[in-house]
Amino acid sequence: MSESERSEIEILKSKGYGVRSIAKTLGRSPNTISYELKRVPSGYRASYAKIYARRNLMYRRLQWSKIESIPELKAHVIDSLKKHWNPDEISGRMKKEKKPWYVSKSAIYEWLETARGERYKRYLYACRPGHRHKKREEMQGPVLHMTNISLRSLGAENRSRFGHWESDCMVSKKGTKGGLSTHLERKSRLLSAQKVPNLTSLEKQKTLRKLSEMFFVKSITFDRGAENARHRELGVPTYFCNAYHSWEKGAVENANKMIRKFFPKKTDFSLISQEEIDRIVSIINNKPRKILDYSTPLEVASGGRVINRVS
Repeated sequence: MSESERSEIEILKSKGYGVRSIAKTLGRSPNTISYELKRVPSGYRASYAKIYARRNLMYRRLQWSKIESIPELKAHVIDSLKKHWNPDEISGRMKKEKKPWYVSKSAIYEWLETARGERYKRYLYACRPGHRHKKREEMQGPVLHMTNISLRSLGAENRSRFGHWESDCMVSKKGTKGGLSTHLERKSRLLSAQKVPNLTSLEKQKTLRKLSEMFFVKSITFDRGAENARHRELGVPTYFCNAYHSWEKGAVENANKMIRKFFPKKTDFSLISQEEIDRIVSIINNKPRKILDYSTPLEVASGGRVINRVS
């Protein structure tokens, strides 16, 4: 809001113009004018509004300093970052749990850019943009009897029902065999990952059998990789993304990026134990997620009886 606009608002307001009339005159949104008038509750004055606006801007720029001024808040933020929660998850979870203090995600990001918070940036996982390559497993050959993802049930499509999973693979470094078979439940975002000695259809099927024993499974969505050739043996409905459209199962793709924070590209998974993989999966499953209203995948899955139907 410029000084001339504020002066005009003051004049129009003194003449009895309403919010919508002022907005129409200035070519501004009524919400913008309403917010501007509320800056000076005792009666709008352009000079006072300018002072209040500058003060509010200064406070916003110094919001990160709240973290330094409240030891308990700072300890909570650091502890959450070490659990690999991102600032949005930390802030949202604070509000959900009604903590005695609160700081916005923007303030946490700003604090991480300061000398005091910079050392904790390493706990964030970053989604680095780059060229999209065709996945190696999508180029190995066709999979028979595929049902297209467009025919997936409504409960799976809109995430209104538990038990609908997405499945993918993470390859080991070049020159080595094996990798991870990853699975994610669409409604709760619960992640499961098993180490495999190679990416054959037989080994992939073994991990899916184990998935069915541990969790409630109503359907599974795959890409067109050759390792998914035994999909009909699972005894549950299976669906496939369109060719080279792995983003259509974006939830598990995003989970893979979280795993890559701990096991970056060129990791030799043959040297990683299943116990270590389970530890990382536990960290991810205990992260509050914005899409879950800042509950954790484990909390949502437990409430939906996704975990361990047998025991």
